[in-house]
Amino acid sequence: MRAAGEHGRPQGDISHTKVGVNLKLYDLLNGICTVTPEDIPNIEIDKISSDSRDEVSESTLFVALKGAKFDAHDAVPEMNKKGVQVFVVEHDCGVEHQIVVRDSRLALSTLWANWYHNPERKLKLIGITGTNGKTTTTTVIKRLLDALGIKAGLIGTCGNEVCDRHIHTENTTPMPNEFFELLSEMVDAGCEYAVMEASSQGLEQERLGKCIFEVSAFLNLTQDHLDVHGTMENYYQAKKLLFQRSKNAVIDIDDPYGERLFGEIDCPKYTLSIKKEADFYADMIKLSAHKSTYWYSNALKSYKVEIPLPGSYNVSNTMTAIAVLELAGIGAEKTIPLISKINGVRGRCEVVPTGRDFTVIIDYAHSPDAITNILKNVRESAGEGRRIVCLFGCGGNRDAKKRPLMAQAAEQGADFLVVTSDNPRNEDPHAIIMDIIAGLSDGYKEYIEIDNRRDAIFWAIKNARKDDVIVLCGKGHEDYQILSTGKIHFDEREVVAEALQEG
Repeated sequence: MRAAGEHGRPQGDISHTKVGVNLKLYDLLNGICTVTPEDIPNIEIDKISSDSRDEVSESTLFVALKGAKFDAHDAVPEMNKKGVQVFVVEHDCGVEHQIVVRDSRLALSTLWANWYHNPERKLKLIGITGTNGKTTTTTVIKRLLDALGIKAGLIGTCGNEVCDRHIHTENTTPMPNEFFELLSEMVDAGCEYAVMEASSQGLEQERLGKCIFEVSAFLNLTQDHLDVHGTMENYYQAKKLLFQRSKNAVIDIDDPYGERLFGEIDCPKYTLSIKKEADFYADMIKLSAHKSTYWYSNALKSYKVEIPLPGSYNVSNTMTAIAVLELAGIGAEKTIPLISKINGVRGRCEVVPTGRDFTVIIDYAHSPDAITNILKNVRESAGEGRRIVCLFGCGGNRDAKKRPLMAQAAEQGADFLVVTSDNPRNEDPHAIIMDIIAGLSDGYKEYIEIDNRRDAIFWAIKNARKDDVIVLCGKGHEDYQILSTGKIHFDEREVVAEALQEG
């Protein structure tokens, strides 16, 4: 029998139920549909599953998701034979007790939110989206809240934090079960805020359920993840989803997609720029190798800001952090005196000590625009006469269209290139490198190709000249490399230290 409707409130309230104790089906369906005993029995549920390979029982609630390669709706009859009584599906699958919804991914996230007693309603959520700068911006916001004595959690690429406890992560935006468990831990720890990077894939896959954000920010949009989204338009539309669930928005209008977004969203919105007047803008910007200074202006006042981060893009990132907290009710007069004490972010323009007459920088840049930004930043900061060496590769089984574009960006921004592997995954590393090299100008010879990344770093260190700046792009905070044989430990800081010791 089918339960009609996708909206409405079923009977029951799970607010006093402990996590880990079996929950009644009707309580889990809160916000998904309305059911009655005539439709579906109100059984106890001890497991929510969306994986047809899981061990299941009559107390399992199975949610059928349609993926790129496998549609779990096809597995529903078999899961029914294994004992599952109740299913959440998008169409009739021929079983007795099925709840038909428009979007089973959204339903899955709502189920997990209910399982953890809707922790998202007890936190002020801050979401940051964009191709580049999310990690730096969210980290600066979290560190400012820490410095103000305001308990907060952090969800992002470099890992998750519950107050001062660090938790490893595999995804920028966690899967729904992990996401709502994290929010629940933040609530239990007394957090007031949850600051997160909102990835395009996480938004498109409805991993955030029905979360409403106190403030969201858009940083920029450049080519990346087209292996997932197909086109830049699809990528943009995925990012735009964040602002359908936001009470306030900060939009960087220095980016063309930011200008477009500002005209297309309906929530209260504010512009930000380092190039022109906006609701939040910067002028008198001064950049150096180890810090940046600028004047931050809002509608009422201007403040001098000094940050221990080089590069104009870090002016944009820190401005966004200040503006977001302003809209959350924490004035710039409180945050700006603290921002000068915030250290850099691991793997983001991170200077590695060498004890030599050259410099090594590690950065996560893995898109054409990110390569352009980091090399421009290094060029601005290093000064005239210093050779910039850019070591980079491209990930396997990912957007292949950006490979020649990254080569073009590196050629324009650096003086010499070391083209190597990143995370080749199941692709031939040499074939990836050939795709990259195809983007170099005809006759360009200022590069070397070394397939093995460790060997490439050793070569760059061994052949470094006085005053060189060697920029290792692509790995950043990662301490692993993904090969066809699996994941191996690979921390570039350690590799650099070994290379320095050897020669």
